[in-house]
Amino acid sequence: MVNKKNFIDLIIQNRVISHLIFWILVFISLPILAALNEGSIEKTTFSSLAFLPAQLLASYFLVYYQVPKLLFKKKYLRFGVSFILSVYVFLVLSKLSSIYISKYFMPQHYEEMTLLEIVADPFHLAVVYFPAVYVFVFFMLMIKAFKDRFEERHQLDVLQKEKATTELKFLKSQTNPHFLFNTLNNLYALTLDRSEKAADVVLKLSDMLDYMLYQCKDDVVPLKKEIAFIQDYIDLESLRYGKKLTLNFTHQLHTPNVMIAPLILISFVENAFKHGASNNLKDSLIEIDLTTNQEQLCFKVFNSIPANPVDKSNTSNAGIGLSNAKRQLALNYKNNYDLESTKTDSDFQIVLTINLK
Repeated sequence: MVNKKNFIDLIIQNRVISHLIFWILVFISLPILAALNEGSIEKTTFSSLAFLPAQLLASYFLVYYQVPKLLFKKKYLRFGVSFILSVYVFLVLSKLSSIYISKYFMPQHYEEMTLLEIVADPFHLAVVYFPAVYVFVFFMLMIKAFKDRFEERHQLDVLQKEKATTELKFLKSQTNPHFLFNTLNNLYALTLDRSEKAADVVLKLSDMLDYMLYQCKDDVVPLKKEIAFIQDYIDLESLRYGKKLTLNFTHQLHTPNVMIAPLILISFVENAFKHGASNNLKDSLIEIDLTTNQEQLCFKVFNSIPANPVDKSNTSNAGIGLSNAKRQLALNYKNNYDLESTKTDSDFQIVLTINLK
């Protein structure tokens, strides 16, 4: 027996099915009303058929272009002009459809008119055809807004439930025994040499653990803290490679108050070390660049790839860290980010852009 809740969820989540059901209901609604009010079912059916093309085009143009691409992006003048012109065009289309439907299916109601006559009478179009077309257009817009709101709330619930688990997995992946072993091993060597760097290593490791354990509980953190965290990570990992690693980390913020979801950028830096420097017996290169402006954050990470990797298992698992980072981005930024990766035989690069507004 099919679960009713799962069946309803399937319909809601399947865009094709839900849209098809909506337009079937639109098409049959007027004939049903006509039958209930003892009107002409035949005439109402053909009227519904005549209005349907304009209703379809007007609905999808408004809901999927004009509102998200113009109105929501605060392009009010373009939205207003576009809306008025599109209304005029779709009302003319509905009138033409009505004329042709009448000519072939209801000749007793056929009234011949030229395109010029139709276009020259906007008042008649607005009074007679605007309600018939745009009542259903606005109804679809309301349903879309309700559905988007529902999905947003659902996504927020998912984020809240998965945030703790995701951050815990990330914490374990960053403070894994391999990373701690290398850091402590380097620290031990520094203490034997009575190096002044030993105190800096302890401080950096302490700051990293403090940041991950106690300062990443909020939904967003100051980007400058993420930068400090990345720098500490780079400094500790760089102890392992010495002169065989060339690393450049540049960052430029348009304001010190930029906020970002925590522990996302570090995934890409870790990936560069894991699949670049740690797999290379010879010289390797890592370049990291972070910039922001009023609208966007841009984060680029480039690393060389060894021709003969030391650990082939690293190469086979190269996608795990990136897939986790993509999941974090999807949970935190939904459709407000873009991630591109480019891989060749000798290098790998990711470019991440996040919309800050």
